[in-house]
Amino acid sequence: MPTETKKKLVIVESPAKAKAISRYLGKGYKVEASQGHVCDLPKSQLGVDPANDFEMKYITIRGRGEILGRIRKEAKNAKEIYFATDPDREGEAISWHLYHVLGVDEKEPCRIEFHEVTKKAVQNAIKHPRQLDMGLVDAQQARRALDRLVGYKISPLLWAKIKKGLSAGRVQSVATKMVVDREKEIDEFLPEEFWDINVTCVPAKGGKSMKLDTRLSTLDGKKVKIASQQEAEAAVQRIQQAKLQIQEVRAKERKRMPAPPFTTSSLQQEASRKLSFTTSRTMQVVQQLYEGIDLAGEGTQGLVTYIRTDSVRISDEALQALREWIPTQFGPEFLPAEPLEYRGRKNAQDAHEAIRPTDVSRTPESIKASLTRDQLLLYRLIYNRFVASQMAPAVYQTLTAEIGDGQVGLRYYGEHKVFAGFTSLYEESTDEETVQKKETNLPDLKEKQPIKIEKIDPQQHFTQPPSRFTEASLVKTLEENGIGRPSTYAPTISTIISRGYVTREKKRIYPTELGIMVTNLMQDYFQDIVDTEFTAEMENRLDQVEEGEQDWKQVLRDFYPDFEKELAVAEQEIEKVEIKDEVSDVVCDQCGSLMVYKMGRYGKFLACPNFPACRNTKPILTYIEAPCPKCGKRLLEKISRKNRKFYGCEGYPECDFVSWDMPIAQKCPQCGSYMVEKRNSRRGVVHLCANENCHYRETVNLSEAEDE
Repeated sequence: MPTETKKKLVIVESPAKAKAISRYLGKGYKVEASQGHVCDLPKSQLGVDPANDFEMKYITIRGRGEILGRIRKEAKNAKEIYFATDPDREGEAISWHLYHVLGVDEKEPCRIEFHEVTKKAVQNAIKHPRQLDMGLVDAQQARRALDRLVGYKISPLLWAKIKKGLSAGRVQSVATKMVVDREKEIDEFLPEEFWDINVTCVPAKGGKSMKLDTRLSTLDGKKVKIASQQEAEAAVQRIQQAKLQIQEVRAKERKRMPAPPFTTSSLQQEASRKLSFTTSRTMQVVQQLYEGIDLAGEGTQGLVTYIRTDSVRISDEALQALREWIPTQFGPEFLPAEPLEYRGRKNAQDAHEAIRPTDVSRTPESIKASLTRDQLLLYRLIYNRFVASQMAPAVYQTLTAEIGDGQVGLRYYGEHKVFAGFTSLYEESTDEETVQKKETNLPDLKEKQPIKIEKIDPQQHFTQPPSRFTEASLVKTLEENGIGRPSTYAPTISTIISRGYVTREKKRIYPTELGIMVTNLMQDYFQDIVDTEFTAEMENRLDQVEEGEQDWKQVLRDFYPDFEKELAVAEQEIEKVEIKDEVSDVVCDQCGSLMVYKMGRYGKFLACPNFPACRNTKPILTYIEAPCPKCGKRLLEKISRKNRKFYGCEGYPECDFVSWDMPIAQKCPQCGSYMVEKRNSRRGVVHLCANENCHYRETVNLSEAEDE
C-alpha cells in the first residue's frame, strides 16, 4: 500500500472555527480544535509561588486529556504544525502551552494570526507564520498571577468572616464598588428646585405667522436662574410687561458626524441600548458571527472581524470596498469626498481593527435565512454602524433668535434636517434617551420684528440624582477609567451578578446588602484593590509587559509585599459578620415558619429557615397584571432554558398559554383579542394586538417605561 501523504496540522480554539478553516485550506491540511485552554493553574491550589519568584504551576485541565491525546497523535504524523489561536493575550498563551505540550521549540515560526475567518485571511496567514510573541504570553501570565493571588488570598478571608461562596477580584471588586458608590450618591443626593419659563410667541406682523416656542434666557443682561415660585411669578410679570421684538437672528448650517465603527465596549453598550442584550449575550452571539456561520450556498463563513478590540481603525482594503459600495446603494451624494478618520481612546492598544463585516456586500437581508434571530439583530447592528461610519454627515439648518426689550431676553432655537446623510441608515443611542425633536420648517424672522406673547408656562423642576448604572453605562465607565480590557467587561459583570453583589432590575444595576458589606470591608483593608487609579495603573503596566517594556515578574514583585501585609492585618482585625436572611411573607407549607430569601446559582429563591430540619424551598413567583387569555388565571413571568423571559399561565400544564411578549389587561378595541406590550429604546412603549390578522397598535408615553 502507498504511504499516506503527511498533512499539515493547524490547531485552533473552537470546533466552529476549525470547520471553516478546514474548508478554506483543503485536503493537505488537518485542522484540530483545542476547545480553549489546555493548561491552567490548579483549582485546588494557589498555583503561584511568591517564595520562589512567583513560579507558576501549570497542569492539564481536567477533561482536556482526550483532546490533547488526539492533537498529539495528529502532531506526530504531521508534516508541519501551525498554531492558529485567537490574536490576543489569551490566544497567545494557549499557543504557548500547546508549543510545550507538543515539544515545539518556542523560537520556531509556527504561530499564525488572522483577524477574520475568511479564505483570503487564513490562506495569507499560513504563508506568513511568526514566532511566539512572548510579550503577549507574559502579559497574560502576569494578569493570571495577579488575579489568582487576589482571588485565592482574599476569598477564603471573606468565606471565614462573612459567608462561604464569596470571591474577590481585581476588576470585579472595582466594578462592585462603582455600583455601591453610585447608590451612595443617590441616597445622599439633595434635590434643588429650579424653574423654566416657557413662552409661546407669534410675530406680531409681517411674514407668515408661526408659533415660536421660546424660553426665558436672561434678565437684566444676566443668565437667568430661577430657584423658587416667587422668583418665577416675578419673572412672569416682567415678561408680561415687556415690549418684545426680535433683537438678533442667527441662521447657520450644522453638520452631524457619524459614530465610528464598533469596538468591543461600544458594541456591548449599543446592543444593550438598542437590542436589550446583556453583555454576556452580546459576546456569545458575536463570537458565533466571528467564528463562522453556515450560509446557504456558501458554506461556513466568518461574518465579522475579531471581536475583542479597542480600536476604531479599519483596513485600507475594507475602506476602499466600503467607499465603492456606498454610492451604489445610497447615491453619490452620500459618499464624503475624503474618508472619515476616527481617533481611538487615549489608552487604546489598537492591536486589531474595529469590529466590522468581513464582506460589505453581504448585507443582513441577503443572509437572513441562515441566521438566528439574535445573530441577525447583532449582525445588522454591526453592519449598519460600519457602513454609516463612512457616509456623509447629516446636515441641518439651524435658526437662533434672541427676543427681548433690553431687560427681558427670550431665546428661540429651531433646526431642520436638509440632508439625512448617515442618519438614513443608522443613529447612535444614548444611555438616557431624549425626546426626539419634531421636524419643522423654520420661521422667516427679521430683526426689529415685534413679537406678541400667546402663552407663558412656568414649570417647576428639581435636579435629579445620578442614574443607576445599566450594563451599558457600567461598561462605558469601566472603559473610561481604564479598568479591565475588551475581553473582561462581560465576564466581570456576569461575575458580580452571579455572586449576588449586585442585582439587575429592569436594566438598572443595584448593589445588594452583601455587595455593600463586601465593598466596605475591601475598602477598609484592601484599598489598592478597589482603588480605580491603582487598578488602571496596573492595566497600564500589563500593557507595558505586552510591549516588552517591563518584566512581568517585576510587576508581581512590586505588588505582593504590600498586599501580603494587608492580608495579615485583615486576618487579625476583621470580626465575624453575621448576615441575617431577609424574611418574606410566604408561609412554609410544611412547618408553618415564614420563609426567607436565599441566593442560589440561578438567582433568588425562598427557603425554610429551619434547614436542615425542614428542607422546603420555593421559587419566587412574579405575577403580571393581565389575566390568562385562555382560562382567566394569573400569568407568571418565567425564564426559558436559554435564559429568555416569557409569560405563561399559572395553571400549567392544564392551561398551555405562553407568550414571549408581555400580555396586558387591555383588550384590542378592534377585534377584542388580548394585547401585548413591546418596548423600544427610541419609540418608547407600544401596545400591539396579538391577533395576527389584526394590525391595531398604539404608542404609550411612559417616562419610566422608556427609562427601562
